[in-house]
Amino acid sequence: MSIPAAEIEALLESVGAIRHGHFQLSSGLHSATYVQCALVLQFPHHAERLGRALAAALGDVGAEVVVSPALGGVILGHEVARALGCRALFVERDRTGAMVLRRGFALRAGERVVVVEDVWTTGGSTREAMRVVEAAGARVVAAGALVDRGEGFVAELRSVLPARALLELSIPSYRPDECPLCRTGLPVEKPGSRRG
Repeated sequence: MSIPAAEIEALLESVGAIRHGHFQLSSGLHSATYVQCALVLQFPHHAERLGRALAAALGDVGAEVVVSPALGGVILGHEVARALGCRALFVERDRTGAMVLRRGFALRAGERVVVVEDVWTTGGSTREAMRVVEAAGARVVAAGALVDRGEGFVAELRSVLPARALLELSIPSYRPDECPLCRTGLPVEKPGSRRG
């Protein structure tokens, strides 16, 4: 089941998930556009449809588990796991800020894992989730996201494993000291789950 990218973008726009202004992203970078996937994933029928589409885009990779970084990837990861017929786990930050498996979640040695995120910017959360999976002895076999912001992470990821995003957008982001929006004096919003 595939959904045309233009339809996904229109859906995100219709629920207010694509916002314009001056934002500090979870990565610490600044941008004039913020994609808040929770606003579309709050609707179970949209979440299920998008999860099925992402599972189909990833293809048959023999996934046994989907692992998602909390908080943004949890709902989408659950829906991808449902479509793939496997377990859904998430990694979250401990008191030191490190990503870990908690809540009794465990991975078996050699278990085949797909890492799913809501939005890829720098790929930091996906990389951290992959490290947690590998440290547990499991094997990352693919990665997916609802939106790729076009920062180059996907090309890097695709060099080592299958990686797909349902929607690719070219949204520039800037280090705070290079941000043209900061130079105009426009106040910064911090809507991300890590710094918001």
